[in-house]
Amino acid sequence: MTSLSAPALHALQRRTVLVLSLGQVLGGIAFGATVSLGALLAADLSGDDALSGLATASVTLGAAAFAIPLARFAARRGRRLSLTAGNLLALVGVAIVILSAALRTFPLLLIGIVLIGMGNAGNLQSRFAATDLAAPQHRGRDLSIVVWSTTVGGVTGPLLITPGEALGQAIGMPPLTGSYLFSLVAQFAALILYLVALRPDPLLTALRLAAEPSRTSPLGASEDRPLAARYAIFAVAGSHAVMASVMAMTPVHLAHMAHGAHGGEASSTDITLLVGVTIALHVAGMYGLSPLFGILADRWGRVRVVLLGQAVLAASLIIAITAGEEPGGVMAALILLGLGWSAATVAGAALLTEASTIVMRPRRQGLSDSLMSLTAAVGAAGAGVVLTSFGYGGLGAAALVIVVAIAALSPLGRTRAQA
Repeated sequence: MTSLSAPALHALQRRTVLVLSLGQVLGGIAFGATVSLGALLAADLSGDDALSGLATASVTLGAAAFAIPLARFAARRGRRLSLTAGNLLALVGVAIVILSAALRTFPLLLIGIVLIGMGNAGNLQSRFAATDLAAPQHRGRDLSIVVWSTTVGGVTGPLLITPGEALGQAIGMPPLTGSYLFSLVAQFAALILYLVALRPDPLLTALRLAAEPSRTSPLGASEDRPLAARYAIFAVAGSHAVMASVMAMTPVHLAHMAHGAHGGEASSTDITLLVGVTIALHVAGMYGLSPLFGILADRWGRVRVVLLGQAVLAASLIIAITAGEEPGGVMAALILLGLGWSAATVAGAALLTEASTIVMRPRRQGLSDSLMSLTAAVGAAGAGVVLTSFGYGGLGAAALVIVVAIAALSPLGRTRAQA
């Protein structure tokens, strides 16, 4: 491969970020319905609210199981084929979820959601793809642009629940599955986009540039900082676990609140509308300000923005503890939960990338995504039990412990490479 000039490299990076951003819009639409309806479907098919957290747990377990193999596949074959593989798995998963609802089979539902989670591993790694060819001074910004692009689909997805249900009923689909029609279309469109437009492959191009001995690569670290990289992995995984565990139980908590407010007579439409609006606001918080956090991470420092994220997460959890029995309190807590997650994960991913050489990045990025999903799965599964035993406030208090640990260990993120 001929060495790229600086203008050509800049143009290639801009095109790559554009393609990844469009893919994230589509992925957000596809994943939004899964997040919003998974817990409700699990509670309906299992007949036990305590098992509803297994829906989010299954998504995150699928992502955890596939993150490392997907990262290794990307290192060998590139981001284009790895992201396409994720979309294929998600398409199969959505089809199985619809079938499980028709057959009213809870284990089959979990299998379908696991496959959707495997597909989501590709969505997660697309943010790292945005850093493959990024200049160090713009790494946080480029990563955050791709993260922000999920806002469009992520906010739209939950809001499509009500029209999706109407469409599903019109064509005879099982209850709570109509929105998955939008997921099918969006996943297929994302698959075609990556397969056709993500050329040349950003990771393979970056690896080739790094292997050229006659040039100084503008792409990344000449030194490896394993301790800082490990802290970045911990901060991202912990922040994601806090977000996922609280968010997983919010639809069930809101459903109970709606029934209580209406004397146990709340309609399915009322509940899904309340859940959809709340989750849409949460997703807007997750992605809407991510470019601001990316720019702050570039200019202010990665660790400082991780700490900013922990402060916002703490504020969210305190509101959940003190005002979590009111719809307004839940909405405020979920918005702040998304904002804190955004700051911590954008800055943490940028820290992980800059603390690793180009050769080491895919391996560590896959490990980060796997641990992030695994800890979130454990948190989401346990959240159902905590919610049932201690209420929404107790769930917020349990999550606050993780936030304190991330803040306390932040000096590790500032360590330099050993001589």
